[in-house]
Amino acid sequence: MSRTVFCRKHKQELPGMAQPPFPGPKGQHIYENVSQQAWQEWLAHQTMLINEKQLNLMDTSTRVYLGEQMNNFLSGEDYDAAEGYIPPENNK
Repeated sequence: MSRTVFCRKHKQELPGMAQPPFPGPKGQHIYENVSQQAWQEWLAHQTMLINEKQLNLMDTSTRVYLGEQMNNFLSGEDYDAAEGYIPPENNK
């Protein structure tokens, strides 16, 4: 049986991650409180932010910014989106 967590983003019990997404207390906290689904959604959103805003990951302020956005995204708070970005429609 897979591990479940009460996801702080989706506010429901969902399958959890197999392991913490990164080492340390922050990674452990995410592992215990964020579902695999929410984490995958964050990774996609983070990639979009990096690409659309042309962020330089070598810049410390960019990493701080992405950390803040991750916390907001996973907590269900307001988070940044790329200006002018229109998500593709689902093909059904």
